[in-house]
Amino acid sequence: MFSPIKNTKVYEQVMDQIREMIDNGVLKKGDKLPSERDLVEELQVSRASIREALRALEVIGLIECRQGEGNFIKSSFQDNLFEPLSIMYTLEGTNPEDILELRKIMEVEASGLAAKRITDEQLGELKEIMERFEHCTDEKMNAMIDKELHYKIAEYSGNVLIFNILRTVSHLVDDFIKDTRKLIIADQEKKKALLLQHKEIYLAIEMHSSVAARKAMRQHLDYTNKYIKMI
Repeated sequence: MFSPIKNTKVYEQVMDQIREMIDNGVLKKGDKLPSERDLVEELQVSRASIREALRALEVIGLIECRQGEGNFIKSSFQDNLFEPLSIMYTLEGTNPEDILELRKIMEVEASGLAAKRITDEQLGELKEIMERFEHCTDEKMNAMIDKELHYKIAEYSGNVLIFNILRTVSHLVDDFIKDTRKLIIADQEKKKALLLQHKEIYLAIEMHSSVAARKAMRQHLDYTNKYIKMI
């Protein structure tokens, strides 16, 4: 399972072996790692090196330590993406328009992929969300359903990277999106336009038309981004 280590920077080699086991499918999301004692015996290194490696793996977000249970491969890595992107966004003085452009690229393509790959069961779920969105009168709840709809489309693209990166990117512009919704829904005609845009996206996906889905999502984001830039 593991190979003995007889070299410098021992803790880094311990990390490399654990990462290699993940790459090879030996360890999967949610799996529990061997105890520190077992790792010491299998890798033939000191407990201090094992603990240093485990701390480093926890810092980079690959594993999580559960009090009284042990160390586990993380089941979700979305938060791992958010922190470095958030820091870069702040320190680099990133223009919000850069985030919006990235979001647009991913959501447009995600819509096209979803139209091609969505299953009948997923389509039923998307229809149910669309119906809730159409009939919801509470603005706070409506905003949550709006976000849920976009995330589901990304999820149904079948591309895990698009889904997780999009969620991360969207968190960075959440405040802009919320303020934009307030600006749009204050006008009944704009509010109707927003609903119609979401319907067109859904119908294109329902028809399994990647071209129409990309076009509908692109037009929707162009519309909302125009108001975001006014904030």
